[in-house]
Amino acid sequence: MTDGFIAPHGGYAGLLSYRKAEIIYDATAYFCDRFFERRDRTRDQMTQAARSGKQNIIGLIKVANYLLDRQIRRLEKDFLREGGLHERMTRARLAERDKQRKENRKS
Repeated sequence: MTDGFIAPHGGYAGLLSYRKAEIIYDATAYFCDRFFERRDRTRDQMTQAARSGKQNIIGLIKVANYLLDRQIRRLEKDFLREGGLHERMTRARLAERDKQRKENRKS
């Protein structure tokens, strides 16, 4: 495959989960600005946790993209090596017929 299953840019900013994480981050930042002092450690922790949520979504998208591309490449190789469903069913049917013929000869 020349291009990945998902475009290299990812397009993650348009995903619903990412947009929701952005809303949570923005709401957290607003809440912290309003209710905590600038130097408060709780404020830093809450902001960092909200930021991590956005970054984790991006990381998970990259991992999922990699795994999907890997699986597609493997399926392509298997298809070229073993054929599609029709070819495999034909081989299995012919193998079963040969097995039955051999058993009938022994009888």
